[in-house]
Amino acid sequence: MKLTIIGAGAIGGTIGAHLIRSGHEVLFCDVDPGHVDAINRDGITISGPVENFSVAAAAVLPEDLPESLHRVAVAVKSHHTGHAAELLRGRLADDGYVVSFQNGLTSDTLAAVVGPERLIVSFVNFGADVLGPGQIMQGNIGAFRVGELNGPITPRVRELVAALPYAEATDNILGFLWGKEAYGAMLYAGAVSDLSIADSLEQPQWRPLMLAIAREVLAQSPVTPESFDGFDPDDLEGSLDRLVAFNRASAKSHSGIYRDLMVRKRKTEVTDLLHDLAGPLTTYVGRLIQSIERGERTCEIANLELLASYERAERLGRPLDAVVTLFPAPLRAPDGPLHGVPIAVKDIIDIQGHPRGSGNPAAMRSAPAVTDAPVVAALREAGADVFAASALLEYAAGALHPDVPETRNPFDPKRTAGGSSGGSAALVGAGVCSVALGTDTGGSIRIPAHYCGVVGFKPSYGVLPLEGAQALSPTFDHIGLLARDIAATRQAFSALTRSTAAETEPAETEPGSTEPGGTEPGSTELGGTGLRIGLVSGDLDRPDLEPEVATAVSNAVALLQEAGCTVVAVKGTAFARISETFEDILLYEAWQVHQAGVSTSPSDYGPETLRLLQAGSAVSELTYQQAMQRRAELLPEALAVYDAVDILLGPAAPFTAPVTTPPVDTSEGESEGSYTAIHNMTGAPAVALPCGWSRDGLPIGLQLASGPGSDEALLAAAAFVESTLNVERRPPAVK
Repeated sequence: MKLTIIGAGAIGGTIGAHLIRSGHEVLFCDVDPGHVDAINRDGITISGPVENFSVAAAAVLPEDLPESLHRVAVAVKSHHTGHAAELLRGRLADDGYVVSFQNGLTSDTLAAVVGPERLIVSFVNFGADVLGPGQIMQGNIGAFRVGELNGPITPRVRELVAALPYAEATDNILGFLWGKEAYGAMLYAGAVSDLSIADSLEQPQWRPLMLAIAREVLAQSPVTPESFDGFDPDDLEGSLDRLVAFNRASAKSHSGIYRDLMVRKRKTEVTDLLHDLAGPLTTYVGRLIQSIERGERTCEIANLELLASYERAERLGRPLDAVVTLFPAPLRAPDGPLHGVPIAVKDIIDIQGHPRGSGNPAAMRSAPAVTDAPVVAALREAGADVFAASALLEYAAGALHPDVPETRNPFDPKRTAGGSSGGSAALVGAGVCSVALGTDTGGSIRIPAHYCGVVGFKPSYGVLPLEGAQALSPTFDHIGLLARDIAATRQAFSALTRSTAAETEPAETEPGSTEPGGTEPGSTELGGTGLRIGLVSGDLDRPDLEPEVATAVSNAVALLQEAGCTVVAVKGTAFARISETFEDILLYEAWQVHQAGVSTSPSDYGPETLRLLQAGSAVSELTYQQAMQRRAELLPEALAVYDAVDILLGPAAPFTAPVTTPPVDTSEGESEGSYTAIHNMTGAPAVALPCGWSRDGLPIGLQLASGPGSDEALLAAAAFVESTLNVERRPPAVK
């Protein structure tokens, strides 16, 4: 056989060398002058564990390709198929044919030039790498199938199979190509890391991602996919073990995509992957690879962590209606204290290029944010992957817009995740990510944390800057964190405060960090045994407190006492008195924020949100000023409550997750925030963390608080409480 092979790289060079050794006449054509010169001078050398041999060979550059060709093989990368096809235009003899030795679905491009009747397609799955000019390593022997596009095994296919190494004929070549598309998509995913092929397929934390990618591709196949080399479309889970064994036995440890990215530093075939395949996961993989190609990222395990978060967000987060948008390959610093940590951001905080949706359909259609909010910019500067915008109640005002679904609870999707930061809480609770940003005006971080079995931390007022976040009540608004545990909370908070401290000054109108004598900022003296814990008198005796919640909190207190903590009762009179100003301040400020929107476009708001905001119009400026003055007068007495103990402890909310979030201007809504709003009024840091489970399998949380400015000390105490309680971790109901 006389064959011209366009593309003398890993696959073309290996096949051509075997053909020459078997007595066939081969002409190579390649764009690399150094490779062409080496082949003409020294031939091609095949090395590796399969066999080692050298053959004399001839090669030309594309401009020296003969004007007439009879049998041609195309073995270029898929994104170079168009250029290879143009080389064949007008050159192929009437009775000649072209055979593709390529990855990907390239037949349409070739057939458009040479005609489908003159095209044969092959599927190649042995591993090979170019080591240098004229030097190729063959890593293993894998499946090699040849067939016609329309199916029947023809004499020319048999002729090819007889000449080619390891080849077999098939009447379903597209089935093999689609199987390879699924396997190849897994290789693309693994290539964003520095793991070997076998390691990326074997390690259990990546298996859900790999299986989901393969399923996504196979679902698009127009033909019946075929099995090969351990890959079985009908047994994907078993396929992973077989593919691990197949790749462990190969001398080619990393995929060609990885080598293109990290060794050869050249463009990959990812554009063709995105062209050939639809679906979110392959898109996320493709965008990550393009980011690496642009030099924005490098191949590392952190990219696999991000891909795994995308997969969980699609599988777990979207069914809970917790996801607004996922951001492919988000920009971030190349390193930092949050390097590669995927973090979701409540869709009320500006994320550059994304509209600030605020749980409102009209806002979701608004112009994208021009810049990141400072807190989001700080996440990126710390190396975090800001990968998702999470769902929330409308404008964080305690109610849903009827056209926006309510985020469901990961432990019982028939119940709410809570509000307003329910999307962030649900994503963390479902295990999609370990950290998310939320906002909190009266409990909007801590209540969803309690419902979803996660940690919810509202820092001291002004510690995390509010710029770039949609306001509700600027006096009470806070940005904070929802996280898997206290350790993740502390890591994120430390990174954020380090990044924003130089840019942000505490609000002048709010309590200072040490008034009237709380623990100095940054102190960790509250951690460990010997804590003096205060219980506000009557907190565990309220009529709206569910018995299961009361029991869980009481049991937690008993465990802490056994661990050496002292528990004392503290009077809550000062808290009760200052809380009387909350409603007038909240309603008045919310009306000032939304007055223009409500006046011009009331139909843009959901009815419950509209009702709340319009109630604010009835609060006069005089009433508001009096409430603010009264709050200022009562604040020292309220702050003294924190000063009496190391931490305050109580329920995070009076009940477990209800079916839906009660609006704040209802009796149920008022009850829901009855334990949390006081710490918005004082500006003190407060954290909710799990303390037990209800009989129905719903999480129960408790709340800890300490004086303004004692954020680090409170988190240290919370770490001790978390360790002492050692609450059982249960898998979410969503799978």
